[in-house]
Amino acid sequence: MNNVGMINPSPPITQSSKDARIWKAAQALEASFLSEMLKSAGFGDARSSFGGGIGEEQFGSFLRNAQAELMVQKGGVGLAHSLFEALKERSDGDPERD
Repeated sequence: MNNVGMINPSPPITQSSKDARIWKAAQALEASFLSEMLKSAGFGDARSSFGGGIGEEQFGSFLRNAQAELMVQKGGVGLAHSLFEALKERSDGDPERD
């Protein structure tokens, strides 16, 4: 399989426990962003014919969230890496944070 253009879903550095927490937070933020983008695109909306009715509408957000989390696990759109770097820089500049 060709890995050209694929994004590595792991953090860009070796993980300390602090870096692991920051990476997890960055991934959660990317998943939230992707979930909102899927919602805007209409993913998980109830279909007009042969749909699941009110239950499908109520649980569509769970489907979107699960899809977004899977997208992040597979590399996402690279937002987690940018967020990780920004959060890490901010936490490295503040000795109180750990």
